[in-house]
Amino acid sequence: MPILDEREADARAAAEDLRGQVGKLTEQLAAVEDELTRLSITRATTLSLRYAEADEPAPDATISQPAYVQILVELERAPAGLRAGQLCQILDVGTEPEHREGMRQRLKRLAGRGVLAETEPGLFVLVTPQPKP
Repeated sequence: MPILDEREADARAAAEDLRGQVGKLTEQLAAVEDELTRLSITRATTLSLRYAEADEPAPDATISQPAYVQILVELERAPAGLRAGQLCQILDVGTEPEHREGMRQRLKRLAGRGVLAETEPGLFVLVTPQPKP
């Protein structure tokens, strides 16, 4: 059964090749996840330093929570501001009414603490503290 032996050898070689690819991809994924973790920490540190430079205390620990850091990152990328529904789409958290309302509550909470400003109803922008002279 030489044909069967040949096909079996080919299948074994393909399996070994795929195992090697999985190993490489696993290493690459771990490196990217590590970088994402470091970037998240850097982002939170940068946000806290912003307030330190302005000689003001950070509004509270809320902004260091991962969900809020993600919101602030996206608002930093969109200087014209974003709405709750847009943030839900960007962050891929669902766009159903309950998700939009939860996002709106977070945005209002950040606005109430002076981290965001609501420039028009439902449109939120990041507030940048000004350094004191």
